[in-house]
Amino acid sequence: MTYSGVLLPSTRRALLHRIAVAQTEGRAPSLVAAVQRDGGIAWSGARSCVDGHDLDGDTQFRIGSITKTFTAVLVMRLRDEGLLDLDDPLEKYLPGTGVGQVTVFQLLGHTGGLGAETPAPWWERTPGDLRPELADVLGERPLIHPSGHGHHYSNPGYTLLGSLVEKVRGDSWTEVLRREILEPLGMNRTTPQAHAPHAGGWAVHPWADVMLPEPAEDLGLMAPAGQLWSTTTDLLRFAGFLAQGDERVLRGSSVAEMRVPAAPPETGDWSGTYGLGLQAVRRGTRTLIGHSGSLPGFLATLLFSVEDDVAAVVLSNATSGPLTGTVAVDLLEIVADAEPRIPAPWRPLPEVDQELLALTGPWYWGTQVHGVKLLADGDLEFQPLRGAGRAARFRARSDGTWTGLNGYYAGETLRIVRAADGTVDHLELASFVFTREPYDRSAATPGGVDEGGWRGLAT
Repeated sequence: MTYSGVLLPSTRRALLHRIAVAQTEGRAPSLVAAVQRDGGIAWSGARSCVDGHDLDGDTQFRIGSITKTFTAVLVMRLRDEGLLDLDDPLEKYLPGTGVGQVTVFQLLGHTGGLGAETPAPWWERTPGDLRPELADVLGERPLIHPSGHGHHYSNPGYTLLGSLVEKVRGDSWTEVLRREILEPLGMNRTTPQAHAPHAGGWAVHPWADVMLPEPAEDLGLMAPAGQLWSTTTDLLRFAGFLAQGDERVLRGSSVAEMRVPAAPPETGDWSGTYGLGLQAVRRGTRTLIGHSGSLPGFLATLLFSVEDDVAAVVLSNATSGPLTGTVAVDLLEIVADAEPRIPAPWRPLPEVDQELLALTGPWYWGTQVHGVKLLADGDLEFQPLRGAGRAARFRARSDGTWTGLNGYYAGETLRIVRAADGTVDHLELASFVFTREPYDRSAATPGGVDEGGWRGLAT
């Protein structure tokens, strides 16, 4: 039996109810949302204060800092092409900024120590041409924390990354974005400037049910931090790319790298972390990836769960009020909990390397037992079989060794050590020795094994 992808009526009603409550309680002029599952839009909905006002997946809203994720993808493309290294200092490409010691990696993950905002005036409500140079964006005191010592969100940091893209590519950020992300992914309704149909930005009075129009300024050099307009349809397409990768834009391993936390969370905030241009939110046992955004008159959130293959986008045209992040999490969980993903049927491997198969099963680090499992993609899974311990996944290298991909052993080397007759003597992992029996006397166990062997209390 195959899954049709159509949500149950009860699920659709729960989704509609959630955005209706959000629009009413948040006093939002309008709010649109959509959910994607199994690569297709499973539901979309909208609420508006204007009777008969049609809003749909083609209506543009300003998405604010979700723009940063697009900029991060452009930087990762440069890395994958060998045009820069993430550990390179900014000075190598943009000399004279005064923050040249900050690395590309630190800028991507907001660990460079830069200030959160530009000097006055308030950059989100003033024309970008008031800050024509990077010095105008950074100000007299651009570094307010030691670089690399922790997470501190920085809008100017992403201005620097946008300028970095322009310098390396020799073209404008907007043109590189269009050519390298928007066109390949078919995101024709994501643009630097608004194109009809689009929502207008509004501020709603905190103590009265009245509204005030918000200006929509061109952000100039700050554009890579928050300029874009987009739609729920386009952003769900982007979410699908961020979950799986697309060889036309960025391979799957590189988007997976973007999802890895770049630093511990800010003090007191244990609900989530930040990767490379992507936020990670913990909700129970789930890790949700994406980004939020805001500019005067607009709020936006994009979130997806790789494990559940569900994504949600919520857009609103209010300066404050509706909690789009909370709503996006709730929409995603409504679908994932009410209609869990149907797993693909189990299938055996088409073929197997007998030498790898021989490595599977129990291995002992001293007396602690671990299991080695051969995965469908050829990786090895290494995990304790009793109690807590250090689990990891390993990937083969061309020299016959294996590299840890996650956890305590990320980046560490696993070696298969053979005896003189060619049989496997033991596994060596970060100097630890794993043998087929606990303290195997026939293997090369560091420190040797007592000649008397295992004994009971009486002996």
